[in-house]
Amino acid sequence: MKELLYEGKAKRVFHTEDPEQLLLEYKDDATAFNGKKKESFRGKGELNNRISSEVFKKLEARGVSSHFLERLSDTEQLVRKTEIIPLEVVVRNIATGSLVRRIGIEEKTPLAPPLLELFYKNDALDDPLINDRHALLLSDLTYGELMNIKEKALEVNDVLIEIFEDCDLDLVDFKLEFGRSKDGSLLLSDEVSPDTCRLWDKQTGEKMDKDVFREGTGELVPVYEKILKRLEDATCAK
Repeated sequence: MKELLYEGKAKRVFHTEDPEQLLLEYKDDATAFNGKKKESFRGKGELNNRISSEVFKKLEARGVSSHFLERLSDTEQLVRKTEIIPLEVVVRNIATGSLVRRIGIEEKTPLAPPLLELFYKNDALDDPLINDRHALLLSDLTYGELMNIKEKALEVNDVLIEIFEDCDLDLVDFKLEFGRSKDGSLLLSDEVSPDTCRLWDKQTGEKMDKDVFREGTGELVPVYEKILKRLEDATCAK
């Protein structure tokens, strides 16, 4: 029987026989507004596992390291064990969502250079927006490590733009989490999927991410199936 280490809104984390590796199990649950809206969709866990695995492999091929090791089953991934930093790093390429509500910038305004924001990972506080000094106060990061995380996030943005460009998608914005490995390296952790990225169809502007659930404008599973197919088709075309 697998020993549960942690259960979050979208995944369960289990110990493995190797103390430096963990097993991630993707759940069918979808949440929004820090868990205030919740529903389960059959097949969502498998789709997010397959999508995230595909993206991690593409990132690795372009020199971006992460905790990902391999996809084990429909819903399970093997990953390197990391100590998660309690920060959510959001990179925005096009204005939408909370940014528009907070500062009144016009929807769909291109952001060049990309805007990077930090949020304190704490559901009880609704993941508040913070600055660099807050981040250092609320974590054990050094200033150098924080700058490294921000640099890595922008590097990931450049690569993800290329990956989704091949899928005829605009990368609007996305959320990343980082963890510290046993040797002290900072690695991209968590997942990269339509749960954590906003993706718009380049031709139609159709939203192809969790916003269809968040806003109640479409069916989540068919949208995620389209994302997976485009990623796989882009891989086969290489």
